[in-house]
Amino acid sequence: MGMKGKMIVSLEVKCGGHSVYDIFHTNTHHLPNISPSRIKHFEIHEGEIGKIDSIVSWKYYEDGKEMFAKTVIEAIDLQKKSITWKVIDGNLLELYNSFTVITSCEHWTTITLMYEKKTEDTPEPLALLDYFIGMTKDVECHLLKK
Repeated sequence: MGMKGKMIVSLEVKCGGHSVYDIFHTNTHHLPNISPSRIKHFEIHEGEIGKIDSIVSWKYYEDGKEMFAKTVIEAIDLQKKSITWKVIDGNLLELYNSFTVITSCEHWTTITLMYEKKTEDTPEPLALLDYFIGMTKDVECHLLKK
């Protein structure tokens, strides 16, 4: 069993958390257009956008490298405006036994990364945390332009 970790970042967004949640929850397919330097492709394989048990894949850029992740939406909390995405395939599972991303957009936008490292030498996912910070800022800029 590997070492478990949890990283959390909270960002105040000028456009309001509800607007960011709307992008993450119901307009996820627009993220490649909103943040093209970070997200190359988003595809629904099973289910619908914003529905529990839906399976989606992402092609994204982390530290300039193209990466791939297939995720399942495990949970949605409409009151807390949160979505839980569990990684079920892709590059992250080469380093981690499990990886889950939780986005919550109440007053602040909070991104939580929960993971289990395969080995003690596996690095903390700092580059991925930075990726989510950048993507959230891209979403905020997009929403403020409207």
